[in-house]
Amino acid sequence: MDAYNEKIIRKAITVHGFVQGVGFRYRAIHAAELVGATGWVRNNPDGSVSMEIQGTEEQIDKVFQMIEQGTYVSIDNMIANTISVLEDERGFKVSGY
Repeated sequence: MDAYNEKIIRKAITVHGFVQGVGFRYRAIHAAELVGATGWVRNNPDGSVSMEIQGTEEQIDKVFQMIEQGTYVSIDNMIANTISVLEDERGFKVSGY
């Protein structure tokens, strides 16, 4: 694995599409735990889903591949920004507002 894929990053992502009421958050938690990513996910009042996810670029990509493999979820677009890493974060959870 090259240094690019080993570097830990954190992304703030807003996901639009058919993403609420279809198991998106459950899949995100399960996928993040499987690949070792940390962060949180929550539903937004406008029907989108927000998340902050931390891991390697490869781990983050794998989480979204796993989410999209499920039935019912349909991602139309995502807005992602790289943000500061949280050093002591553990686990991946559903977050409130």
